[in-house]
Amino acid sequence: MEPSTDIGATPRPTSAPLPVVPAACSGTLGQYLARRLVDIGVHDVFSVPGDFNLTLLDHLIAEPELNLIGCCNELNAGYAADGYARARGVGACVVTFTVGGLSVLNAIAGACSENLPVICIVGGPNSNDYGTNRILHHTIGSPDFSQELRCFQTVTCYQAVVNNLEDGHELIDTAISTALKESKPVYISISCNLPAIPHPTFGRDPVPFFLEPKVSNPLGLEAAVEATAAFLNKAVKPVLVGGPKLRVAKAQKAFVELADASGYPLAVMPSGKGMVPEHHPHFIGTYWGAVSTSFCGEIVESADAYVFAGPIFNDYSSVGYSLLIKKEKAIIVEPNRVTIGNGPSFCWVFMGDFLSALAKKLKKNSTGMENYRRIFVPPGMPLKAQKDEPLRVNVLFKHIQDIVTPETAIIAETGDSWFNCQKLRLPENCGYEFQMQYGSIGWSVGATLGYAQGAKDKRVIACIGDGSFQVTAQDISTMIRCGQNTIIFLINNGGYTIEVEIHDGPYNVIKNWDYTGLVDAIHNGEGKCWTTKVRTEEDLTEAIAKATGEHKDSLCFIEVFVHKDDTSKELLEWGSRVSAANSRPPNPQ
Repeated sequence: MEPSTDIGATPRPTSAPLPVVPAACSGTLGQYLARRLVDIGVHDVFSVPGDFNLTLLDHLIAEPELNLIGCCNELNAGYAADGYARARGVGACVVTFTVGGLSVLNAIAGACSENLPVICIVGGPNSNDYGTNRILHHTIGSPDFSQELRCFQTVTCYQAVVNNLEDGHELIDTAISTALKESKPVYISISCNLPAIPHPTFGRDPVPFFLEPKVSNPLGLEAAVEATAAFLNKAVKPVLVGGPKLRVAKAQKAFVELADASGYPLAVMPSGKGMVPEHHPHFIGTYWGAVSTSFCGEIVESADAYVFAGPIFNDYSSVGYSLLIKKEKAIIVEPNRVTIGNGPSFCWVFMGDFLSALAKKLKKNSTGMENYRRIFVPPGMPLKAQKDEPLRVNVLFKHIQDIVTPETAIIAETGDSWFNCQKLRLPENCGYEFQMQYGSIGWSVGATLGYAQGAKDKRVIACIGDGSFQVTAQDISTMIRCGQNTIIFLINNGGYTIEVEIHDGPYNVIKNWDYTGLVDAIHNGEGKCWTTKVRTEEDLTEAIAKATGEHKDSLCFIEVFVHKDDTSKELLEWGSRVSAANSRPPNPQ
């Protein structure tokens, strides 16, 4: 579907009363929206109440298959919808007009950057107030109500302003279907006086959604496959690299099919971790330029041909634009386009179709894997800690690795956890999420709430730095209220460590909190929550044993004290290169 430019309906004349149709023959707008959310697989909606959305929330609560989860603030509600979308394929949040909408905006921008379909619903002004020159509360004092809408236009793929009943069902359906097709957030504003009013268009049982599958241009697909196969079949040591857009293209299975058929080494970009099976016999690790998994970077950058499936090359993923990748050797597979070297490029060729068809045309070539096995040396173990020695970060993650199973999922907060979690080896079916493109600190608290709610068959393990936690800590409360049994490792090193390694200054030092004391106060004896402080390896071993044993059904909050300069070697390298990229002087005029 082409992106829509329709941003709402024409305001109704204020003098005409809204029609009321007997409920026996129709449903209400609120019921219709609730059923539509259930239809697409949303069973939990994250919300913050406000006077413009209260009636709508009543109707969402009344839907038996929908669970309304109240969050402590709109930012975390948006982050939770982001995490839920990662677990379930689509998420939703409900906030109030402008004060709520602008608060959730940052989270929606992050979901947009990560290609996540999030339905952001806002309770809007009374339909009679549109076009009246009235000034309303929750605004900036202007009679123009479009400020919020204009903000959302840049971070959503469709915006619907529902301020009359006649076309409400069409606007809602178009918004939701566009979110699913484009895999991007959408914005739906619903006037506060409309949710409870029946209308004939809101049938009690809405017609199920049918999203027409996207089909590649057959001639373009054939040409792209033939050209790519010719390119790769003459290469000596080609490699495959999976990127984050494998998710939006729904092409993970096709990518594995290609890896099986080709015999090429299989790597993953850092933001694609979790989308490529690490138990695959050809998996060689994370390709991240100078901070790649040992021996992985050498194999990728020395290859004479590389297939990048769904990559995002930004300053972070390219380590300050320092990748040793040559365009003429690369095949870049986007969700709907394939480019071979410096050209040609084939449009309207979809990634899943292309990878599956290519798998049937490639000759098996194990040269890259043979080279990898020749140079590979197994990773070493951290130095054994002495009794009562302060805990080191590498020792912490050695123990976290031991509790990573197919029944767990990892959430890595922006910061040094990016690099430490990247080194965890994921078993089959283990989830893994982080927000690399947008990199908003504090994202992981809300995202952990949403992911855990959407993936109740997993126990979430969240690794969060103290600086990030201070941004969004409140919704630990919601995790406890929802009965989640997440394990949170709060890494207390006294500041914004990732920013220290890019550019240090006094602003990177934060006020230390009693983090377990804070969580105990939030717990307040209601629900299941267990906290502890860890300073040594002995403390950590005991804490993990309790978290996975007697407290396995509780939210477990483990505050880990480490030295402020104890970082991964990858962060040290990455930080210096990103710093160099940030500090480039202006080009000569």
